[in-house]
Amino acid sequence: MHLVETMAYAGEKPWHGLGNKLTTLQPINVWKRQAGMDWMIEESEVRYITGNHTVGAIHSFPEQKVLYRSDNKRPLAVVSKRFQVVQPEEVLEFYRDLTEYSGFELETAGVLKEGRKFWALARTGQSATLKGRDQVNGYLLLATACDGSLATTAQFTSVRVVCNNTLQIALGDNRGAVKVPHRSEFNAEAVKQQLGITVAPWNRFVAKMKDLVACPVDPDSVDGLLRRMLTYPGQPGQPPVVNEQAMRSVRALYDGGGRGAQLASSRGTAWGLLNSVTEYVDHHRRARSDDHRREAAWFGQGAQFKQRAWDKLVQLTA
Repeated sequence: MHLVETMAYAGEKPWHGLGNKLTTLQPINVWKRQAGMDWMIEESEVRYITGNHTVGAIHSFPEQKVLYRSDNKRPLAVVSKRFQVVQPEEVLEFYRDLTEYSGFELETAGVLKEGRKFWALARTGQSATLKGRDQVNGYLLLATACDGSLATTAQFTSVRVVCNNTLQIALGDNRGAVKVPHRSEFNAEAVKQQLGITVAPWNRFVAKMKDLVACPVDPDSVDGLLRRMLTYPGQPGQPPVVNEQAMRSVRALYDGGGRGAQLASSRGTAWGLLNSVTEYVDHHRRARSDDHRREAAWFGQGAQFKQRAWDKLVQLTA
């Protein structure tokens, strides 16, 4: 079962082979229609019936509200009356001035889980090539959910071309991502200001990538590093649990089985070890479907694995 309800893409076919293919540089209104984001989230008070269902009394529950789709009236979530809705079109409109004036280019956008979650991903136009052949491109992802499972999140993301691995660009000052909880109103311009949509975050990220390329990894230390990266939180009072199967898979990717593992930038380096983790999370980690794996790689436990790997390996370069 696919989590993707509808989506559109420009360029290469996305991870699951679904979606409406668009030619490049399409206007936002075309993206809304083709990505299935041309509907609104509407809301209604919660009501319940007491007594016999044929003659019972109808009561309201004012502390909660039901969110539903304007097009097919399907329910999406029951949330607090203080919940601030972000509409599907707002996610795409976020990119309007960026695509028209700042050189950004939408690449994918769509709807997950029957409308409960939606996103758009755009290339920023920033790119770097490591050791002559290993290309990494910059992206900006905006995603939100109306069921409370995700704050409205704007984050810079990198994609390594040779293997399509993704990695959040989160640097020491945490300027790589901005999260707006649903108890607050989403203000697109304020988020852009917080992100500081300039070349500075990308340039700092490129510098860190080059440090990882230049950092050799002692073969005897690889398993120890992986144990610190690939752990699950333990039960209260218990130590973290190491994912042994993940360790074996990542080690095999690092030892030559991964896409791009034989590039000069990767062989025996911290950059190669990082991409072994990201390839495992993005492409090989066990999941109910490719969609579930990608969702976890972007927003869930997979993203946490990748962030931990980045943090641990950057420490080696200090």
